[in-house]
Parts: sequence; structure tokens; C-alpha cells
Amino acid sequence: MSMLVASPDVSLNYRQQQSTWSPYDNNGGTCVAIAGADYCVVAADTRMSTGFTILTRDNSKILKLSDTCFLVSSGFQADIRALQKHLDAQHQIYQHQHNKKMSCPAMAQLLSNTLYYKRFFPYYAFNVLGGLDNEGKGCVFTYDAVGSYERVGYSSQGSGQQLLMPVLDNQLRSASPLLLPARDTATPLVEAEAVDLIKDVFASAAERDIYTGDGVEIVVVNTSGIRREYIDLRKD
Repeated sequence: MSMLVASPDVSLNYRQQQSTWSPYDNNGGTCVAIAGADYCVVAADTRMSTGFTILTRDNSKILKLSDTCFLVSSGFQADIRALQKHLDAQHQIYQHQHNKKMSCPAMAQLLSNTLYYKRFFPYYAFNVLGGLDNEGKGCVFTYDAVGSYERVGYSSQGSGQQLLMPVLDNQLRSASPLLLPARDTATPLVEAEAVDLIKDVFASAAERDIYTGDGVEIVVVNTSGIRREYIDLRKD
């Protein structure tokens, strides 16, 4: 009696296909935040893609957590949405218990705790938190995927980070948080200059990063309130 035996090539290809599956995807995009003496600017492009396919050209990566705190995220959109829902639920619980909204530094610690709690199966989300602190000064917090964070004067995350950060470093040169005595991390630019800088770096990144494009959503937070702007980027 003859037996059918799979060829070695077929079984090898099957094992290779099995090993390529991943629970994560990177939907691209770039986000930036700059903190000033009395303001904070957060911005992100609106393109969401996978591989060489653009899924949508109008995807907001900016979440308003409170009147003085905004979260900007890049990475896997399913994990980003799950993280946003969790933070919003925790913020509502905090408001019911304390009868006030959470400050931006407190929200930064909550986000760090949330990411660290999921460290063994982390959210594939790379976050920048920006807003005003309790003294009305601009603050920016930057994160890795498992919750390690620091307060900085500016930060960028996402697929265009390597293109944006050298320009921001050259133009802003914020004090290192490791310097002693501690120095103010706020950038020297006035609000209008920070907004213009963000427009310039996104226009440059869109020319060189296929996952950044279509448009830039800009949110400016200051003591007077919140202002939103939108500019177009290249569509291809």
C-alpha cells in the first residue's frame, strides 16, 4: 500500500507562513508636541495606512483628555483606540471620586501605569502627551511602549520621528532633564513660531515618509483656551 508523503518543500513553506503571523500592525503616521512657557502645541498627520495601502486620509490621532491635556498616538490603531477608551474611563472615575478633572502631570502618570500594566502584551502605541501643568506652563511627556516616560520640551513619535527630531533638536535645544540643578524644559519659541516650525517639519517629512501625509491637525493649548488648525500635505 502506497503512502502519500508531503514534500519537504511544502512543509517548509507551511512553517514559514505560520511564523509570519503577528497580532500587531503598524498603521504609520507621525505626531509631535512642543511646550512653551505658557502654551503647548500638539500635532499629527491624518493618514492611516498598512503596508503600501492607504486606509483613510482623514484619521485623527489626537485625543482630548481634558481642557488642558491632549494625547497624540502613532502605531497600531486597534491598540490606540483600546488605550484611549481605557484612559477616558479612568478619567471619568477620577472625576466622580474627586469632583475635579485630572491635571496633565497626573494624566501622564496614569498613562505610564496603564502602559506598564500591559508590559507582557503591550499596547503597540507610541504616545506623546501634551498640555498645561498646574502652574499654566506647557508640558510634554514622551513614552515608550511599556510606560517609561519623561517630561521634555518637545517630542515626536511615529514613522517620521527620525526625520523630525534632528530638525527639532537643532531649532529648540531644550535642556536635558538629567542636568542638575533642574532646568525649565520649556522651549524658547513663542506660540506662533512653534506652530510655523511644526508646519515646516511635517511638510518636509511628507516628502520622504510614505506613511506621513494628506494633512496635519494642529491643536494649540494656552491659558486662553484651545485653538485648532489644519493644513494640507501631499496626497501621494
